[in-house]
Amino acid sequence: MAWSEGKLPGGRIILVQYVLLAAFLFLAYGMWQLQVLQQARWETLAEHNRIRSEPIPAPRGRIYDRQGRLLVDNYPSFSALLVPDQARDLANDIAGIAQGLGMKPSDLSDRLARYQDAPSYQPVIIKEDITPGDLAFIASHRDQYPELETITVSRRLYPSDGYAMHVIGYVGEATEADIQRLHVTPGTLVGKSGLEQYYNSVLMGQDGLRRVIVDSRGRVEGEISDLPPRPGHDLRLTLDKDIQDAAEEAIGQRPGAIVALDPRNGEVLAMVSRPTFDPNLFTLGISSQEWQKLVEDPNRPLLNKAIQAQLAPGSVFKIVMSVAGLEEGIAETLKVNCQGGAWFYGQYKKCWISREHKVHGITDIRKAITQSCDVYFYTLGAQLGIDKIDYYAHALGLGEPTGIDLPHEAAGLVPSPAWKERHLHQPWFKGETINVAIGQGALTVTPLQLAHTIGGIMMDGQFFRPHLVFPSEVPANLRPQGPDETRFAIPEPALQVIEAGMRGVVGPEGTAASAHLQGVDWGGKTGTAQTVSEEHFAASGHKHQFVDNAWFVGVYPIDQPQIVVCVLFQHGAEGYYAANIAAEVIAAYAQKQAARARTQTARIERWRRAFAPLAAGFAWAAPPLPAAPAAPSSAFAILRFRGGRP
Repeated sequence: MAWSEGKLPGGRIILVQYVLLAAFLFLAYGMWQLQVLQQARWETLAEHNRIRSEPIPAPRGRIYDRQGRLLVDNYPSFSALLVPDQARDLANDIAGIAQGLGMKPSDLSDRLARYQDAPSYQPVIIKEDITPGDLAFIASHRDQYPELETITVSRRLYPSDGYAMHVIGYVGEATEADIQRLHVTPGTLVGKSGLEQYYNSVLMGQDGLRRVIVDSRGRVEGEISDLPPRPGHDLRLTLDKDIQDAAEEAIGQRPGAIVALDPRNGEVLAMVSRPTFDPNLFTLGISSQEWQKLVEDPNRPLLNKAIQAQLAPGSVFKIVMSVAGLEEGIAETLKVNCQGGAWFYGQYKKCWISREHKVHGITDIRKAITQSCDVYFYTLGAQLGIDKIDYYAHALGLGEPTGIDLPHEAAGLVPSPAWKERHLHQPWFKGETINVAIGQGALTVTPLQLAHTIGGIMMDGQFFRPHLVFPSEVPANLRPQGPDETRFAIPEPALQVIEAGMRGVVGPEGTAASAHLQGVDWGGKTGTAQTVSEEHFAASGHKHQFVDNAWFVGVYPIDQPQIVVCVLFQHGAEGYYAANIAAEVIAAYAQKQAARARTQTARIERWRRAFAPLAAGFAWAAPPLPAAPAAPSSAFAILRFRGGRP
């Protein structure tokens, strides 16, 4: 049947009506699903689109010395943020943003690439400590670059000239390993060395959060809430700034290290390592060129030589030998006739004094310490044997870390037949024993180990673990593991012999006569340690890098120690040079103690005068006040490098 002209069949019309009805029902269902079933979800997404969270970095805790004097502070700074969750292609903006902030586009691209796996809503810090010009650029280009923001942060401010740098350490941006280990967000500043690293969890604090309202283009329209950051806890160190100042000045720019500690409790009063560098370079991100320069420096400024330089101690080790000899009942009666050298195991071994065409003559243990007679200690070493030397060295704290609260402390090495067989697969030769007996051979120590060992010996065999932060002021889980104190009984007669010998070292007949301090009862032991054999040194043309290392460990007061100072002067040639450096630190400590005693005496005197009338009424007579100790004379030869012996 033919269709009427201009008319659709009824079936077609009905079909179209059903299609339109189905479409309407589908759209209605979709509207109902969006507005009813999924209302909460889309509301949340819309809210997230208009609300942005920005971190507020927590300021790290400040660091003070033992008397509350500020060592490390923070300063306010602005950083540039890039919020990568905007509905725009950031790649097109990189060139313009980099130019406006004075950056290389490649550096900006590399920084963004580092955070490509981070959540899309997390802002990325693209430039720290921005200038007023950078701030002006960001403010004036908010419409063009709505993804750019600024944030106020606290930056670390370290002392200038690398002061106490190897103790304090420095902070830097968290690496991937740091993020996994410390559970921090990318861009967080964490401790990278020293106390900043060891006590990072104490110093770091907890970041805050700012929630702001933004429009469709990412521009901030208002602030919803502000969760303030929780600052990190402050640290009070055992360092004494006055003694640290004296140590820094005494060593100057000489390569080496100084450690000063209180042997009565293990508190480190000063620690210096040279050369040093400016840790402020790391707070803003050190350049690859500057980093490479530090890493390739042959003087190794990144190394904390106080706890990581493992070197032969030279004649300072003779104090350990003296304890062993006296404990074994050998040194009490041992006397040798030093004629400038002697034969041992078929080899003629010279004493250092032969270089001056002199001899020590008849020498007992006290004289051997004072004048550092090699022949005496060769003989003592041969009689003790390497096994007993190894036992006493370990018992007195060598060959293992002290346990100080600093990362990466070295252990040193006390060689033994078992060690040589295990590591070198060679037998031990008796000739090696006498080399160890004078602090040479494979024997190595750190300056901190020597200070800890000699200080413990002078404390009647009482060894306290060195520490830089008062244990009562940090959480128990951050305190070093192991015992805080160890003991090794040393008879009083043996100690008196060693004290007499060490007192003589800084006397007229000693190897550090130039370090004598008028009115200061102190003593110590010099050490001159070869870096290469004499034949190699001569063949090298006496190059500086092969000159002997100079060591000295000093104790004050010698009979009731309050401070022990160890000095390593690398390539310093003779031990008395190191002794002169130590004398400056000892003098500073003695002068401070004398000043404190005078102040206390004056305070007591004022109190007595105030109560004198009342005392007179009761016919009370007070005993006379003890005289305050006089300050040590400053008219001593320090760093003049005159006279003396190794």
